[in-house]
Amino acid sequence: MFATSDRTPLPRAFFDRPVLEVAPDLLGRLLVRTTPEGPITLRITEVEAYDGPNDPGSHAYRGRTPRNDVMFGPPGHVYVYFTYGMWHCMNLVCGPEGRASAVLLRAGEVIEGADLARKRRLSARHDRELAKGPARLATALGVDRALDGTDACTSGDTPLKMLTGSAVPSDQVRNGPRTGVSGDGAVHPWRYWVADDPTVSPYRAHVPRRRRS
Repeated sequence: MFATSDRTPLPRAFFDRPVLEVAPDLLGRLLVRTTPEGPITLRITEVEAYDGPNDPGSHAYRGRTPRNDVMFGPPGHVYVYFTYGMWHCMNLVCGPEGRASAVLLRAGEVIEGADLARKRRLSARHDRELAKGPARLATALGVDRALDGTDACTSGDTPLKMLTGSAVPSDQVRNGPRTGVSGDGAVHPWRYWVADDPTVSPYRAHVPRRRRS
């Protein structure tokens, strides 16, 4: 288990920066999910950056819609989307308000509340698999569209809150192509992860889905 003593909330200014600065700086930070059963704390170990109008891989590349509205700010809010008709994924909005960008949380280490996460992730063979991948992460934390727009920087009670944790030294940060992104967005090396961390998900290139005949 990773030990850290810095549990001060991350300020909104942390997220009010370019997404390519925020994304690697999120590694090692703590996300606290407060539930009626108790809290779950996650140490972030893998993320991906999505840069709005400059990024064909972003949900906001073609402009604002009811689905991606939260991506346009303010920074420090949670953007949750539903994908493949079955999974939720969680992002943290960053950059100046009005310009859509966000960081997808891809993986993390559950350092508190693992017993609660296990109840949601019955198929996990080991605790290191509880939040290994963005859909697994959201499932382990009980995150769905009802939490879309949650302010993760507020000082009051909130179901999701970001804490300072312990930033990962730059020589332990790796980056490469984003998982499953196709087309022009595939060239960007905007996936960041903690080197040699067992909770990081495996890289998978985009595979076109075949239409049924």
